[in-house]
Formats: sequence, structure tokens, C-alpha cells
Amino acid sequence: MRIIFFLLVLFTTTLVTAQSVKKIHSKAVLVDTHNDVLSSGVLDGIDISKRVKEGHSDLDRWKEGGVDVQFFSVWTGEKARNKEGFFQDAKQEIDSLNILALKNPFRMTLARNYREVKKGIRQGKLVALIGVEGGHMIENDLGKLEELYQQDMRYMTLTWNNSTSWASSAMDETLHADSLKQKGLTDFGKKVVKRMNELGIIVDLSHTGEQTFYDALGVTTKPVLLSHSSVWNICPVFRNVKDDQIKAVAKNGGVICINFYSGFISREYDQLQKLLLGRKDSLQEALISQALPQDEKDRLVMQFNKYYDSAMYASRPALSQLVDHIDYIVKLVGDDYAGIGSDYDGVGSLPVGLEDVTTYPKITEELLRRGYSKKSINKILGGNVLRVMKANFK
Repeated sequence: MRIIFFLLVLFTTTLVTAQSVKKIHSKAVLVDTHNDVLSSGVLDGIDISKRVKEGHSDLDRWKEGGVDVQFFSVWTGEKARNKEGFFQDAKQEIDSLNILALKNPFRMTLARNYREVKKGIRQGKLVALIGVEGGHMIENDLGKLEELYQQDMRYMTLTWNNSTSWASSAMDETLHADSLKQKGLTDFGKKVVKRMNELGIIVDLSHTGEQTFYDALGVTTKPVLLSHSSVWNICPVFRNVKDDQIKAVAKNGGVICINFYSGFISREYDQLQKLLLGRKDSLQEALISQALPQDEKDRLVMQFNKYYDSAMYASRPALSQLVDHIDYIVKLVGDDYAGIGSDYDGVGSLPVGLEDVTTYPKITEELLRRGYSKKSINKILGGNVLRVMKANFK
């Protein structure tokens, strides 16, 4: 009888917890500040209007995950896709999002200001916003910055991994410091930040080097965003932010939105990856001098790649390790400065349990398990970013 009573209590507690998670998650406004599905899927012809097997995101799965507001990243790398250049790349991706929204008017809406964001949320639609990932897409031209604003860009990441002539990136400041022509923001870079403030474009400091980060904070008059960055003190990689940076963002009133990439969440994952990639390089160098048939060399490399994939998959961090990053920021500066910036469809590895956009409720569950209040969870899931939008948008 006691065993039956214990099992009944356990079942009831589990049910209540599951119901609490569902209720809190569904009522919260969930804002994800970074998703790369435009460049990784939509431009390749994948129709995310319906559930698809490829990638992490589509309209059905966003709905299932309880996502209310999604910033779509407009990204292009160091080499432009179009012969016309980076600016044309940006316009092409923005056009692809516009087409998606026009094809699905009852399911999503493209917002240009805070009022439209709130209206779309009330209507139960996926509210889409545009974030341009990399200042190289304005091609050193304030006129092109303004044109991208007219085409509904609402945040711009000052740099991607590549520096511009007016802002240095985290990758270059950390890994290529000797070859950097300049560090931080130039006078033109400061003009870019000021003009973004004037127009109502959020300044995004993910990917920026520390000097650029502090230079931008010294110029901006509005709260900033780190659209997809995690905590350096937990996982010390060049893309994560240090304690003093976290405190500076809090002083500014901005938000740091945690990136889900395994290598930015787990120190152990990052170290193993570096070790195995080093071994792969050594293997390839050794094979160059070996008198083996090419097909045998290819087989050995393929065998190593298979081992690498298996080892890295097995070493993915737990979901709780991702929430540790949120927890760290909250304990350091408070619950007003943490958010969600998944980088879905832009990363090759994710924590166990966060395989696609349907899994956001698990974050709510973990926060609730750690004793977070409904008020704090609402802030972290989206309220903090909504505050930054309201402070920036016209």
C-alpha cells in the first residue's frame, strides 16, 4: 500500500510539474534573437512553410516550440555570394524572408516597430524580424545602412568573424592580432553606431572584439544586444563574453542571449574538438609522404572523420550546462540581462535535448527546476529582449 501511495504521489508531482511548465511556457513571450535558416535552407530552396526533415527550423516546429518572435539572421561570409557584393547578398536574403511572410500571412508577420511586434504576438503569429549579421554588408556606406533599415533590418551585428575596415572582430582580435590593421572602432565605425541609434537599429555586439565592444558601448545611447553569445568564464572561447563585459552590458541595460552551440557551452567539448582536429591535421600531413594509393589515403581520412563525428556527438553537453550560462549571468548581474539566441541552423552541434526549435520548453522546465520564478522566466525567455526592442525601435 505504501509503495502504491508513493508512486501515486510521484506521478501527481510529475504531472503538476509538467502542467506548470506547459502553462508558464505557453503564456511567456519567447523571443529567439538568432536563427540562420535563411542562409542555410531557404536560399537553397527549402520550403519551411511546412515541416521539413532538414535543419532545425520550420513554421510548424516554431509553433510547437512556443516561439513568438524570431530574429532571422541575414548572413554572408567573407566572400560574397553575388558578384555585386555583400550588400546584394543581404538584400537577397531579406527578399527571401519577405516572400516567406507573404506566402504565410495567417501564420507569420514581418514586424518593423514595437507596436507591430506586440500586435503580431496578440494575433498568435510568428513575428519575424531581420538581423543583419556583419557590418561588412553595408560596404562602408552609411547610405546602404539606411537602405537596409528601410528594408526592415532591426539589428546589425557590427562584425562577423571577419573584421571590417572600421571594426575589429573577436576572431581577429584574439587569433589574428598581429595582422590587424586597426583594433576597435574607427571614427567611421563610431558614426555607424550613432546612425544606428538614430534610425532605431539595435547595436549587436556578438562577434565583436573586446576593443570594438567597449568602443561601441562608449558611443551608443541605447541598450545593446548580444544576439548569440555565451559566458567566457564557463567556456573560454573567443566568441564568449567575460565578466567585465557582462557587467558592462548590464550597466547599459542590454541583453546577452545565450548561444546553443556545443563548443560555446562546454569547455570539454571545445578542448576535445581542438585535440581531434589537430590529430586530423597530423594524419593528413603524414599521408602526404606515404607511398599509398590515393583510395587508401581517402579511406583512412574517411575512417578518421567517422571516428571524429562519433566522438564529438558523444561529448555534446547536457541541456543543464546551457542553462548554467543563463544562471551565471543572473547570479552575476541579475535576471534582466539574459535571453535566448540559439543560433539554430547556424551550428553543427547542439546540447543533448535541444536538437531543434521544438525543444525550448525544456529550458523553461530546467529554469523552473532550479527555482526560478515565473517572473524571472518570462524575462529570460523574451521580456528582456522586448525591453531592448522598445528602447531602440521607433
